[in-house]
Amino acid sequence: MKNKIRVWTKQHENILKDLEANDRYIVKKEYIVGKMEEHASLYLDVYNWYYSAASKLVMPPQDVQYPIWVSLAEEEKIANSPGNVQLEILVDEDQLITMDFDKWGRIVNYMYIPADAQDEQEHAALLRRYGVDDCTAYMKPFYPNIRQKIIKSWERLFDESIVLTEARVGTIWELKKEWIVSITR
Repeated sequence: MKNKIRVWTKQHENILKDLEANDRYIVKKEYIVGKMEEHASLYLDVYNWYYSAASKLVMPPQDVQYPIWVSLAEEEKIANSPGNVQLEILVDEDQLITMDFDKWGRIVNYMYIPADAQDEQEHAALLRRYGVDDCTAYMKPFYPNIRQKIIKSWERLFDESIVLTEARVGTIWELKKEWIVSITR
């Protein structure tokens, strides 16, 4: 018997229609575009990277490109708000990908994930020499070597020996109706 893990996710209330119609929910590109509007391309860029990296850990279903974010502890779940629902889910442990919350935050903000304190200092010195920050180096075409270094550092997201914070977050590729324990509106 597979180990089950209890997780929580906050989603738009329309998720319930998807679950009713399809017995499962997956994140679609139009959901991200609708939620993030003019910033969608920025998120899609890192989500495409995440898909490539995370697919090596847990293979997504053929029709899935984007993750569903979940909280790993009830006290860390995102507070509900109008138009949304909170779902408590029991998922097979082998379907859950977990990571250091701060490392993911660095990726979302186009920042370098240091291997250790010395690496962090050396990277900061490099940025000072060029007079840029990570985000600028990533976004502008003038710093291709720094951009590649930043992207390469993201491989450390799943390296458990590198810890920036004890706070953790998780993803699943799909949400099946039968995994739902409770729905809070």
